[in-house]
Amino acid sequence: MARAFDYVIVGAGSGGCALAGRLSEDPEVSVLLLEAGGRDRSPNIKIPAAFAKQFRTKLDWDYASGPEPALGGRELYVPRGKSLGGSSSMNAMMCTRGRPVDFDAWRDAGCEGWGWDDVMPYFLRMENNSRGESEIHRTGGPVDIIDQVDPRPLTRRFLDAAVESGIPANPDVNAPEQDGVTQTQVFQRNGRRWSAADAYLRPAMKRPNLTVKTKVQALRLDLEGNRVRGVCIRDSRGREGVARAERDVILTAGAIGSPQLLMLSGIGDPGELREAGVEARVDLPGVGSNLQDHPFLTLCFESQVSDDLADAEKPAALLQWLFRRRGPLTSNVGEGMAYIRTRAGLAAPDIELIFAPAYYHDHGFDERDGHAFTLGPVLLSPKARGGIRLRSADPDDKPHILGNHLSEPEDLAAMTVGVRKAREIAGTAPLADVAGAEIVPGGGVEGDAEIEDFIRREVELLYHPAGTCRMGAADDGDAVVDPQLRVRGVKGLRVADASVMPLIPGGHIHLPVMMIGERAADLIRGG
Repeated sequence: MARAFDYVIVGAGSGGCALAGRLSEDPEVSVLLLEAGGRDRSPNIKIPAAFAKQFRTKLDWDYASGPEPALGGRELYVPRGKSLGGSSSMNAMMCTRGRPVDFDAWRDAGCEGWGWDDVMPYFLRMENNSRGESEIHRTGGPVDIIDQVDPRPLTRRFLDAAVESGIPANPDVNAPEQDGVTQTQVFQRNGRRWSAADAYLRPAMKRPNLTVKTKVQALRLDLEGNRVRGVCIRDSRGREGVARAERDVILTAGAIGSPQLLMLSGIGDPGELREAGVEARVDLPGVGSNLQDHPFLTLCFESQVSDDLADAEKPAALLQWLFRRRGPLTSNVGEGMAYIRTRAGLAAPDIELIFAPAYYHDHGFDERDGHAFTLGPVLLSPKARGGIRLRSADPDDKPHILGNHLSEPEDLAAMTVGVRKAREIAGTAPLADVAGAEIVPGGGVEGDAEIEDFIRREVELLYHPAGTCRMGAADDGDAVVDPQLRVRGVKGLRVADASVMPLIPGGHIHLPVMMIGERAADLIRGG
């Protein structure tokens, strides 16, 4: 690629789209955005309820974590979006910012400028919320956030049952207080997905100073001493070249892709790099460490009413979506959410309970006829930490991912409480009035030992890998980037995605990652 750009961004996911959109607002700078996947044209991207249809297709990087030592050597599926929009084109569109204590913990760990009061203006700047203007919401931003178009009646039963079980109603979990139960707000416009590509990229692609290249894989960084000059790339025809950056290269390839690219470039732990056959260029041992995700599992119940999503794939539902943008296909599946604390003394909720008016088990691969609903406990504040390492110097080799999920007793104890609370809600009217038999796990799983065995056997991940290029203060030897998102020991290189999170937020991370992209643009423009 002969032409040089001011900025080269690697990865068109939540952070990359936000960053490219904001940087290209300045007509005096040129921006190149590289995406390994293709365009986001698939109907399974646009139709909200079809998100799981993308799993293990060409739209998915299809990673796995493990073998996990605390889970009997199981491997856990880690889908990652591979198209414009990245995982924002694949996720369940659940809108949460996270808890104020999460971002204040970033600040208190040395990440100046990343506390709740610092990041809240970015959350407000980006949103166009159907609830209108208030102290906690704004309109007019690029990110459409709406109340669900056509939620299933079963979801109302869940909300009422949760309140009857002692969980307070909370009309907005994106307010400073997260505790309580609510119907999920979603990233949609007129009943279809509204991804980061829809919000930021599509309007910006009209600008002459933004170039977007799809089906271009980043192989490694082009290093000249300790200065990054560009990105070594390969296109869909196998042709290799270098995308030159006059100012900065910014990695937004996600918590798996960004550390992998750093390590392929010789930036990381020297011993581990040599074992993988990579020449060590920059000694930065924190690259790939501090991996976090949100473990979750599902409990499934028969429903005695048809107020679920069982008929969502029938022709009538498709026609309803195509012509009216209504009906079950507008569902994000996870229509309700409750945030609870499993023990006294916690600063914030540590379990989320997701409600789906559908049978959802094994990421949707396990299909079942009949009407059903699902409750899914999610661990919001995992203590376990894992890491990502190269298997070889080949960019086409998927990295080795190990999360050490549920290796900490506190994590397993919280999940056990989450399972019991999910069952309690299912057994409380008005949800109990229509509940049939428990399908998963079913009978014989009652005591703590049986529940713990069930959790270890069934737990999966909620598609939120984070933390592998951790941000930290100047004296933090394990930090990969500083609070300005600059990679330590390397000039002209930043990271702006979920990998920079020191601590995973307690919620769904698409909104926080876009916030990182928004803030990165301001940091870059400010020098």
